[in-house]
Amino acid sequence: MIRSDAIFETIRMFQEENLDVRTVTLGLNLDDCSSPTLPHLCAKIRAKINRSAGDLVRATREVERRYGIPVVNRRLAVSPIASVAAGHGRDALVQVAKTLDQAAAEVGVDLIGGFGGLVHKGLTPTAKALIDSLPEALSRTQRVCSGINVATTRAGINMDAVLALGQAIRDTAAADQAHHGFACAKLVVFANMPEDNPFMAGATHGPGEADAVINIGVSGPGVVKRALQRLIEQVGTERLTLADMAEEIKLTAFRITRVGELIGRELAERLNVQFGIVDLSLAPTPKVGDSIGEILQTMGIAAIGAPGSTAALALLNDAVKKGGAFASSSVGGLSGAFIPVMEDATLATAAAEGSLTLEKLEAMTSVCSVGLDMVAIPGSTSGATIAAIMADEMAIGVVNNKTTATRIIPVAGKAAGDYVSFGGLFGASVILPVRCPGDNDAFVRFAGHIPAPLQSLRN
Repeated sequence: MIRSDAIFETIRMFQEENLDVRTVTLGLNLDDCSSPTLPHLCAKIRAKINRSAGDLVRATREVERRYGIPVVNRRLAVSPIASVAAGHGRDALVQVAKTLDQAAAEVGVDLIGGFGGLVHKGLTPTAKALIDSLPEALSRTQRVCSGINVATTRAGINMDAVLALGQAIRDTAAADQAHHGFACAKLVVFANMPEDNPFMAGATHGPGEADAVINIGVSGPGVVKRALQRLIEQVGTERLTLADMAEEIKLTAFRITRVGELIGRELAERLNVQFGIVDLSLAPTPKVGDSIGEILQTMGIAAIGAPGSTAALALLNDAVKKGGAFASSSVGGLSGAFIPVMEDATLATAAAEGSLTLEKLEAMTSVCSVGLDMVAIPGSTSGATIAAIMADEMAIGVVNNKTTATRIIPVAGKAAGDYVSFGGLFGASVILPVRCPGDNDAFVRFAGHIPAPLQSLRN
């Protein structure tokens, strides 16, 4: 029997603690849209998206009203376009991006992911053309997002792709200079990219997925923070241990996950598609009370980035995963804690005060669910240095057999210590300095391939 106090606890999560279904993402396989002619390819893509996703927004609103649970974003993730549009060149790929943008607007979704590819073992001609198209494709569309996988634990790191993407990120920032390089916020470079991630900008419908799948992203940093605060008030700091905190986080994650699965299965049934996964990721927003940084402060880390920050984040990430796994056999995606600097007001403040540096962020990414996320750097940073930053992050993922990623934004015309704001959920922060820029160019320009680590030999 469901206890009344559990019901009231869940209601409080929504009304007072910023719990929400952060995203409902419909994954669509577009492989059957491939065509040697561009007009036919674009027409098939647009038709399938309208046919498959035309009722997504309506159905989501109905479920939202039925349960009183807020759904923040409705999104689409499609098959990697480098495969769907195989054989086409750069200009054609820009047109495909515009078609995706148009179709996403027609069905009323916020963002559409999948304008990317899997290039961890090598670059096909179409994948090369897609990377070349990114500056124009991302700067001239509103909803299109790109996720590109350049490394896996089994394959190593494709440094040719990393180097090309470093320059593409710099060129994308220049192409979108009027918006301070915001287009770069729509590009994620991955190691060990999951096939079922519902969160943007890295969502892609993987090749092992069904034709159409509903994936749910649930988020509640504010819920975890308040749960820990209540625990401290009830037990007292003298008797409380870190293990007690981990248990409380696990219980809270359990409740949050159950809510996400309820919404996902109901929505999949209404749309007559397969239910995929619940991604329980603590994804912060710039709103006060909805912050990973505030959780770490509640755990006793007064200055984010100080010694102990990585250990505290490791505890949080692990407890979230354990609570989610206990709640559902359908937990997937990234499921953990995100640390996007611009999107978390407390992290952004720590960056401005100097306690949170690029180097400390990199260390913290070794124990959380993503990587260097929404990090603004000086616009003068070279493509080779951007590639070197990404290579470091990919190495963490490859060696530790985990997903890591980068979402780096060089802000044209701005230097370290300057301020940039994108507004809304994308937030604001100071520009973080990059130490010793250019001193790594020789290493990344060797390019080629960094071999897979010894632990990849598992058969």
